Amino acid sequence: MLLLGALSAGLPAQAEVLARYVVMGPGGAASARVIASGATCPTIVVDGRRRAMQVRAKAETLAQRPTSSKPELSKPSAFPVTTCEAAIPQGAVRAVVAGRALPLRHGRVDRIVVVGDTGCRLKASDSAYQRCNDPKAYPFATVAARAAAWKPDLIVHVGDYEYRENPCPEATDGCRGSPWGYGWDAWNADFFTPGAPLLAAAPLVLVRGNHENCARAGQGWFRMLDASPLTAGHDCNDAANDLVGDYSAPYAVPLGGREQIVVMDLAIAGNKPLKPGDPRRAQFRSAYEDLKALSAKSGMTFMATHKPTLGFTAEDVGGKLTLLPGNQAMQSAFAAADPSLFPPGVDVLLSGHVHLWQQVSFASAHPTQFIAGFSGTQEDVVPIPETLPADATPAPGALVDHFSSWVDGFGYMTLERAGRDRWDVKVWNLEGVVANHCRIAGRRSVCDRPQVH
Repeated sequence: MLLLGALSAGLPAQAEVLARYVVMGPGGAASARVIASGATCPTIVVDGRRRAMQVRAKAETLAQRPTSSKPELSKPSAFPVTTCEAAIPQGAVRAVVAGRALPLRHGRVDRIVVVGDTGCRLKASDSAYQRCNDPKAYPFATVAARAAAWKPDLIVHVGDYEYRENPCPEATDGCRGSPWGYGWDAWNADFFTPGAPLLAAAPLVLVRGNHENCARAGQGWFRMLDASPLTAGHDCNDAANDLVGDYSAPYAVPLGGREQIVVMDLAIAGNKPLKPGDPRRAQFRSAYEDLKALSAKSGMTFMATHKPTLGFTAEDVGGKLTLLPGNQAMQSAFAAADPSLFPPGVDVLLSGHVHLWQQVSFASAHPTQFIAGFSGTQEDVVPIPETLPADATPAPGALVDHFSSWVDGFGYMTLERAGRDRWDVKVWNLEGVVANHCRIAGRRSVCDRPQVH
């Protein structure tokens, strides 16, 4: 699918289609996307009708802006490629670009793949240099191939696509020569090339991660993956606009039947409660009101956001293990609207950010939380106890009923419709073997194994 050697009909001479995929947006609107090597866009043929794709983002090198890294470890973001797009009419049966069919949604969504945190970590401030050149140490390509072979109707990525922020030291064999920064070469190495099987398998519901915030890979996010039209000022190019660029309004993707996924762009949340004057507080309150309105229109709602509101993380300080609660920034903003944090129509939370797999279900009126941040990025390895302490809670008032986890293992998660408000969940390892099996019934879930070893 990527780096095709042959020229294709509809493309100007010397142009090359480097990636093609379908992004699902508000209301289930489908946008065909193409990354092309030339300055113009190819044609798309939808149900036999040919039309030109539009330029979403032209080829250019963007001026260096402040990033989360030191200036000497940052550089301008070069995109020597054109991003093209075209709306796919609802009900379209077949869409073809440069001789290859795009994956379209047909009818109800019954099979969903969930992946998250898929890039290869190169971060100087943490002295973290994942062995990007070793497919065992960086296995996203394997995950993508295995997950695509499951033949999903939809793919949900819960965020953090691009991790190659800083150069790999010359003396480090495992990542020597890797592209870095926030331009096309790093994006291609982290997402488009290893993820090619997923892009070809099914339409994408894409959640923005904190690695796609404006001070990191936000420019590429808006150029290539964001579901909304690309607009000036909401593109991360000028740091003066970062408050606007770091937030987008929620939207719902219907799954057919009673179910939907609501995508929430809240990755700018820190880990501490938001103070009353913090501008993010107003953004998050607005997101809550949108979520409430959207969830009231559906029988069952999956909320997809990068940082887990109701999950656990762990830290080891001097040999002492401490469990940490869910995201307190989101909790503080949502609690101001509802002490139970979520509208009653929200049943399941899908998140990443923490580099492990986890499931938490509650005896209290809280939605089930799943974390699927285990699909390629250097894993978190601090152990989480198989049985939580009796007083463990990810948020005030949240009473844990069932808990399951998998630390230090790569894989992907699948959801398969099993009846009214019921979904069958499987957690797969790199060998394509089911490592755990869970069942969702409305807001509740339970897994066969309390911990995968």
